[in-house]
Amino acid sequence: MDDEFAMPKGELMRGKRGLVMGVANRNSIAWGIAAQIAAQGGEVGLAYMEVNEKRVRPLGESIGASLYTTFDASSDESMEAAFKVVEDQWDSLDFLVHAIAFAGRDQIKGSFVENATRAGFAQAMDISAYSFVDASRRASRLMTRGGSIITLTYLGSERAIPNYNTMGVAKAALEASMRYVARDLGPAGIRVNAISAGAMRTLSLAGISGGRGMLAEGRRLSALKEDTSMEGVAGCALWLLSDLGRSTTGEVVHVDAGFHMMGLPSDEEA
Repeated sequence: MDDEFAMPKGELMRGKRGLVMGVANRNSIAWGIAAQIAAQGGEVGLAYMEVNEKRVRPLGESIGASLYTTFDASSDESMEAAFKVVEDQWDSLDFLVHAIAFAGRDQIKGSFVENATRAGFAQAMDISAYSFVDASRRASRLMTRGGSIITLTYLGSERAIPNYNTMGVAKAALEASMRYVARDLGPAGIRVNAISAGAMRTLSLAGISGGRGMLAEGRRLSALKEDTSMEGVAGCALWLLSDLGRSTTGEVVHVDAGFHMMGLPSDEEA
């Protein structure tokens, strides 16, 4: 675990086991969350795209991950196989972290109305929003003692962010899906929430035209005048996934140094 993401070790997640889906490399938000779950005594399983195997396996070994499986979020057969691995190795789940999103490069640049295509729109919705519903359904069947599910979203679901385009629409669908899943799984004692993280130096941001500018502007216009930190996002995840998050469900929690609630910039910032 990098010192950059290190938090004090503790017992917050002791006795809980769960699956983190979507780790791509050490800069992934999903990895930051997985590392901190392990640091707090939780048992972690990693689900990832096969192409990322060489990067993810060493990361998992560094935190003692006890389960590994690959998946293709756009394939029912692949998702079924991934959760079969989980079911075969573990008799129950306590948490699920969904960190899966994708939109083609042509869908996240320039004009949304001109560049959005039927195929690109459908693909983004399938992988970024439907995969959450699918994963939640499969995971909930193993949450025999209740549990907690979180997904990752971004402010582009609420506001028109330059170049975010189709992904922003997919994130809005993801947030709506989160609320419906929270309603349906609530009677089983399963809490479902989303973290809306600010712009961070991740693989996803690198794929967005003007991504570096999003980082600079996010810092400049935020209430705290700082970048969104991995520690902050992981800390929010620990709250929602642990027993500290009891009674919280159906929420979108912003962790973006206060960027989301700011209005017009001050004269000095303009």
